[in-house]
Amino acid sequence: MKHATSNAPAASAGSRLCASFCVVTLAGLASAEACAQTGSHEVLAALQTVVISGSRNEQFHDDLPLSMEVLNAANLEAGQIGDIRDMANGWANVSVKRAPARFTVTGAGNPTGRDGNAGFNVRGQDGNRVLMLVDGVRLPRSYINGNNAFGRDTLSLELLKQVELVRGPSSVLYGSDALAGLVNFITHEPADFLRSSDGAARTSGGRLALSSSGDDHGLTLAATLASGVDPGLQWLLTGTTTRSAGLQSMGTNDSATVDRTTPNPQADRGGSLLGKLVLRPDAAQKHVLTLEYVQKGSELELLSSRAKAPLVAASVVDESAAKKLQRERLAWHASYSAEAPWFDRLQTVLSLQNSAVQENGNTLRNDAGLRLRETSYGERALQVGVQADKTLALSAQWSQRITYGMDYARTDVTSWFDGSDPLPLAPYVPKKYFPDTRDSSVALYAQGEFSEAHWSVTPGVRLEQFSLDVLSQSGYSPPAPIPGKSLSGANVSPKLGVLYQMTPEWRWFGNYASGFRAPSGAQINGFSENPTPSTFVTLLANPDLKPETSNSLEFGMRAKLGASRLDLAFFASNYYQLIVDKKPMGGSGVAGDPLLFQTVNIDSARIYGFEFKASVQWGAIDGVTVSTPFFYGQTRGVDRSTDLPLNSIDPAKSGVGLKLERPQWDLRLDVTHHAAKSVADLESPYLPKPVSPPRIEQLTLPAVTTLDLHAQWRVRKGLRVNLAIVNLTDQKFWHWSDVQGLAANSSAVDAYSQPGRHLNLSLVTDF
Repeated sequence: MKHATSNAPAASAGSRLCASFCVVTLAGLASAEACAQTGSHEVLAALQTVVISGSRNEQFHDDLPLSMEVLNAANLEAGQIGDIRDMANGWANVSVKRAPARFTVTGAGNPTGRDGNAGFNVRGQDGNRVLMLVDGVRLPRSYINGNNAFGRDTLSLELLKQVELVRGPSSVLYGSDALAGLVNFITHEPADFLRSSDGAARTSGGRLALSSSGDDHGLTLAATLASGVDPGLQWLLTGTTTRSAGLQSMGTNDSATVDRTTPNPQADRGGSLLGKLVLRPDAAQKHVLTLEYVQKGSELELLSSRAKAPLVAASVVDESAAKKLQRERLAWHASYSAEAPWFDRLQTVLSLQNSAVQENGNTLRNDAGLRLRETSYGERALQVGVQADKTLALSAQWSQRITYGMDYARTDVTSWFDGSDPLPLAPYVPKKYFPDTRDSSVALYAQGEFSEAHWSVTPGVRLEQFSLDVLSQSGYSPPAPIPGKSLSGANVSPKLGVLYQMTPEWRWFGNYASGFRAPSGAQINGFSENPTPSTFVTLLANPDLKPETSNSLEFGMRAKLGASRLDLAFFASNYYQLIVDKKPMGGSGVAGDPLLFQTVNIDSARIYGFEFKASVQWGAIDGVTVSTPFFYGQTRGVDRSTDLPLNSIDPAKSGVGLKLERPQWDLRLDVTHHAAKSVADLESPYLPKPVSPPRIEQLTLPAVTTLDLHAQWRVRKGLRVNLAIVNLTDQKFWHWSDVQGLAANSSAVDAYSQPGRHLNLSLVTDF
């Protein structure tokens, strides 16, 4: 079996590093505990992080019986986090796929890199199994078919004040698509800019930021202005603009053929606008009106698609593509406080969201024939929600908070595929690979929290009915021989969480949660036929698809010892009726016996593992505060019908940091270790296609350790300079999420490598 090669240290070195630091961390925490026992509990409370996503109410993170990751605006700025891929680099058992743009416009299906940042992989499950929200509103789903891939990169991070990731099923509170977890992106409000550093209120404020990123030669400008004459009326306006090229790699082959490993010439443009109006008619009401607009575009010259000599008439000699993506959201969030019999607080949300992608490409053949493709995909979504919560005193020791509500979501999904082919090819027939579909759901949910001084018990349940209704057969059937079919069903998702606060510093928790995900219209009715002179391929629809479901158990503990903290979680999850897109079903690829593919359910899978993270505060040395952050996570998974490993599982990842802080500056060095991905971790040493000899070996990966350096200089009050040197030692390495399914003998392996040493720089001023 062939490994990708790198100049990384051996895997054992990283393992020894992790084991050694675990011992040091525990020793440091034990020392910190002795200090914490004589310290003030008010200090512990001041260090608490407030989150929303764990319970759909504002709550301290440490009071939740589940595993979460949180990044606030300061973390995003100091970490030079420019996209969701950067965000996942510092989290255990989390990754984001971003392969290089090496797709083809026509010919053999190849969407590689067409979808940008494709979405989160959490504990081995990715794609639409991880729900992504912005201010609690669902972001568009991803869609992949043949040469077309539309990802979930419809967000501008410059608009955000906090990011919350919940590991494990979250369907009880959020419904379908939260099968494996959720990520909630929370945008700024005017109040975030209307207080000075000493806490005093002011009538106006804002921020101006200029940043550059070396991994894609990007430049971003963001400006925010907020104002409010009094707390009853406040507004905010944020605008961003960005320019960048393609993501860099460690490839060196600059040829204009399929052997190319340097990035294709690429020009990216983007911009976003966020407007918020906050109204408080009285102390019991708050209304937030939000307008968000995000637009991104790319132009690519696909040099990696050009054929090598000797050329034939149909050989590709030139290929290019242009892509434009936009998303618009209009939302009204309201909250009402009252001492009513049925609620203390009532929250409502009404959101309208449109998203659309248009991608055009052209292919020039050696015989001067020109192929054109024009592809579009869109979602028009309505989301309505009502939630109430009520706190009751059950006894002198026990209280109960009940949260209950109703969610309604409706999304109209449409697509269109057009183009033209040169003679002697048959005329291209415009079509839809799936019919226009309305995806709707209505749900009732309830969650109780029974708590006393040491215990908190949180049961919950959600009843959800979903429908996938075909709106029109036009453009789908014909040419599809069978009209598209609708599907409906219902699901019950229970959960139970328990948290025990042994002391003010130590907490233990356990959590059982279930999840489900209904199939999409594209998965049920996706159909295409692609007869070519060399291969006949057919994708079959499957109206009998069943929803995916999951059950997860999680146990953990967390501690705050002075300014140090520790989090540990063990988990085991069972997934049932997992949907596998476009599974090979046989056929020889000739007329009368085409290669058959179909989206199907597999029986079940089991995924288990752990996450450990800590931050040890060592105190001050000559006025410099020293701390050591650390994380380590590992996931394992098997297909329970075959007892073979799941290919989607990322290798173990760990990180150790050394942070130095003074009032004027911070300096942080991070060492990150990625374990190897070996043959023993794969379902098979070979790629699933072709299904007959000769078999092609899959690429595996060696272990690697990288170094990153971050610094922040606080020039004066309200003015900061942030600097990051990423991949300090210029290591050549790959992420498994980018190369999964890549042939070991591919000449383009280096094209998938991560960027070498590069510099990120930003200047931020608050006013």
